[in-house]
Amino acid sequence: MSLSIKSGAFLIGDAHYSDFRLELFDFLQDIKSKKLNPTQLILFGDIFDALFGGVDSTQDTNKDMVDLLNDISNDIDIIYLEGNHDFNLTNIFPKIKIISISKQPLECNYNSKKVFIAHGDIHSSFSYKLYTAIIRDKTVLYCLNIINNLLDNKIIKELNIYLNKKDDCFKFSGFKEYISKRIVGRYRCDYFIEGHFHQNKNVKFDEFLYINLPSFACNQRYFSVKSSEDLELMEEIYLKGDVNGTS
Repeated sequence: MSLSIKSGAFLIGDAHYSDFRLELFDFLQDIKSKKLNPTQLILFGDIFDALFGGVDSTQDTNKDMVDLLNDISNDIDIIYLEGNHDFNLTNIFPKIKIISISKQPLECNYNSKKVFIAHGDIHSSFSYKLYTAIIRDKTVLYCLNIINNLLDNKIIKELNIYLNKKDDCFKFSGFKEYISKRIVGRYRCDYFIEGHFHQNKNVKFDEFLYINLPSFACNQRYFSVKSSEDLELMEEIYLKGDVNGTS
């Protein structure tokens, strides 16, 4: 699968939406009401803190946000890269292009440029790959759903409490070296864009420009593709100030 990134697209990563983090809902309401008018919405995973297809309570808890995204998808092209907090989403978002981890990084084009996009939890350690395979397994999720329902949602409630205590806004020491070992030499492209690490950094390698998106959960920043040619000229927008202002 290859898709095109449009000028005027909004790129959002790691909002970790939950009862404790509601900012994304207001942002998407502005898109629905046409206060903001992206040509395309690209979601880089972990948009929800916990949304698992097949686990009823995670869908019930996030119903308002799920409904809002589905409403927006009637008017705007949405690409959703599944993360490690939100997966098995195809039946939840029928009109949204869902990109599973097995299809990431996704090759895209932007004018004449080749771009790879991913949530970011690819090319990780064996133990992490095993963990992600287990949590995405439909049989595991089916059993989790039954047990959680029998326990009156206790498992998911405890999970949400744990996730709310996590520090999502951290500085990754040695980030450039880590990224280089993960992906340099694997891809021929002009840009490689991912989220997951919450670092809001651009790193220039010989092979491509690497862009790590900010975490929307940390500072309500997102990117808008403004340049007619170069993605490094994306405009970073900070919602806590003027929605039309840059950081």
